[in-house]
Amino acid sequence: MSRHFVVVLLALLLGLQAVTTDLYLPTLPAIRDSLGSSMAEIQLTLTALLLAFGISQLVWGPLSDRFGRKPILLWGMGAYVLASMACVAAPGIDWLIVARTVQGIAMGAAVMAARAIVRDLYPPHEGAQVMSQALTGLGMIACTCAPVGGLLSDWVGWRYALFSVTLFGLLTLGLLLWGYRETLPQRRLDALQWRSLWRSNVEIFRHPVFLTWCGLSSASYLGLFTFLATSSFVFTQQLGYSKTTYGLLMLTMSLSYIIGTIWGRWMLRRTSVHRTVGVAAVLTLLGGVLLTVLAHAGLGQAWYGAWAVMLPVYCFMFAHGVHQPCGQSAAVAPFPLKAGTASALNGFLMMLGAFFMGSWLGRNMDVPLFALAHGMLLWSTVLAIVAWTAVQRHGKPLELKAA
Repeated sequence: MSRHFVVVLLALLLGLQAVTTDLYLPTLPAIRDSLGSSMAEIQLTLTALLLAFGISQLVWGPLSDRFGRKPILLWGMGAYVLASMACVAAPGIDWLIVARTVQGIAMGAAVMAARAIVRDLYPPHEGAQVMSQALTGLGMIACTCAPVGGLLSDWVGWRYALFSVTLFGLLTLGLLLWGYRETLPQRRLDALQWRSLWRSNVEIFRHPVFLTWCGLSSASYLGLFTFLATSSFVFTQQLGYSKTTYGLLMLTMSLSYIIGTIWGRWMLRRTSVHRTVGVAAVLTLLGGVLLTVLAHAGLGQAWYGAWAVMLPVYCFMFAHGVHQPCGQSAAVAPFPLKAGTASALNGFLMMLGAFFMGSWLGRNMDVPLFALAHGMLLWSTVLAIVAWTAVQRHGKPLELKAA
């Protein structure tokens, strides 16, 4: 397979997460009204998906190390398409929660395998650049998700917005069937044995390089998740913008992320991974602090508008375009023979954090803007601490050797 094909395939596989969440976000108020559900139930359609997504990777990872990436991808994508169709047909909120949970389980196979494929094919520093290219593609996909979700929800209803998710799943499944060849260099026959599986997870979880980069990528993702889980209510209900306008604002957020991935690749060609991340963390923290200050100073004031939310978010998302490719590729780098298991554990910890964050948000959304600001301030602070301490100690290129 050519590098261009690999990048496109990775972009689609990783893009499933953006499609499944970002395209869904503009529909949340309409789904709540249509199905007569509470705010907590609506948040559960996100948090249940993410918890299932995280836990499932603990199963998909060892399975892919034992049987290969391709069969896991095909089974996962087939299940994803069926679950997406069930979301479209949901007659009530309980049905939708169950279908979204199955969707999360299936999505786990795709995203886990994508991260493992990078480690299968490329050494750590090149892997960070390939992952950055793929995440640029993900950003382009994300650019269209929120506007499409908002437009379809406004014009023809939320079920048509969810049907477009099914179409994306079919496209990705078709590309896998057409051009993907197995990348696992050597199957681990003991990958599913309980003792071996336990030892592998303990070894990975104790590794300082894994903990460092997993902490960085998780903090960055949880900041993004906080925005995704609250922003539709901030813009469409608290600030009074239409779902279409909200979708366009999400598009501009994705553009800042794309620019961040491009800048990150430019930096990686000129300096080390740990220095690139340290510089980007300045923007992350600036975004969290500025968002909180403007929210407390301006809520209810005539001058406060979308710009006061989005300007800090642009800073955060620019840096997110650096932290995610570096964090996800470097966390798996020390484990070439256990890439699936390491990728799964990284994804599980990330989604476990999202589940608890989503649960907290569901109980603290009386003022959605403050929930957004305080959550992003928390995770931007955590990220900056990790980037300026642990990454500088454990994240240097010499320490990314295979273990």
